[in-house]
Amino acid sequence: MARRMVQRWGEGEVAAGVERFPDPSAEVLAEAAAAFGLLASSARLHIVWALAQGESDVSGLAERVGGALPAVSQHLTKLKLAGLVRSRREGRRQVYFVDDPDVVTVVRLVVGQLADRAGGGSSAGHLRGTGT
Repeated sequence: MARRMVQRWGEGEVAAGVERFPDPSAEVLAEAAAAFGLLASSARLHIVWALAQGESDVSGLAERVGGALPAVSQHLTKLKLAGLVRSRREGRRQVYFVDDPDVVTVVRLVVGQLADRAGGGSSAGHLRGTGT
């Protein structure tokens, strides 16, 4: 049986070619954890994914993600409160959208990588917004 070599990095050591970043504040880490916590729900992740492709009202989102209208509305409220999603009124409709390109980038990157690993192959580029 072959033995696997593992290099352990001591405190303060960095692998060659790896850039070090300063540690974020406790407040920033708490905000990031809260945002990732919201995206840990597959329903909310699907909503953000859909909104990353373009804006929509709640009924269009419910149809797209296969959720009940009241449930999608509740998810949107939580996402809005966290600042991950915004909305504007168009007549009688409330239109939702993702206004932060960094949120779109993170969602596309993670979902695209997982699609690649699952054998998504040709759809993975589309998932990340790089395909047609």
